[in-house]
Amino acid sequence: MRVYVPLTLPGLAQAYKAGEIGPGPLTAYAVTPGLREWYVSDDIEELEYAALSRAAAASLRLIAGDPGAARRRIVVAFDVPDKAVSADPDAGLDPSSVGEVRITGPVALAKAAAVHADSSDAEADVSAAADALGAADHGDEDAQFTVDGAEDHELLWFGVQEIPALLG
Repeated sequence: MRVYVPLTLPGLAQAYKAGEIGPGPLTAYAVTPGLREWYVSDDIEELEYAALSRAAAASLRLIAGDPGAARRRIVVAFDVPDKAVSADPDAGLDPSSVGEVRITGPVALAKAAAVHADSSDAEADVSAAADALGAADHGDEDAQFTVDGAEDHELLWFGVQEIPALLG
């Protein structure tokens, strides 16, 4: 199963140093039955993009919780055995957790399929979105518009061997 693990740039640096993301359980996003129902598509590429987008939104929440983190969303994609992943069947009732899964243990960074990250061009919008997230959660439409602005930036694809350059 392809899973998307949301991180921050400092989280990626820590994982790179340790050689793994963990310890588990780890929150990730994947193509789950709930995501399929929510997105209403049978196209696996579209569904995986939706799961990646959910992980990017979770990365934004991590950034909002860490004022010292660089304002770039980070998502690491892994292919893991199905038995290493579990989903809460009741989570489908909560729109904010669509596609959310748990990975039972740590995952070796060398097993990553790719790293997805914002370009430096996105930093101002991601920073504004992180700052507006709380107000958006409380129904402020202008704040939600600001949060949605971060989603206008496509995450770039990086190979695992490119992590050192990404970390700068």
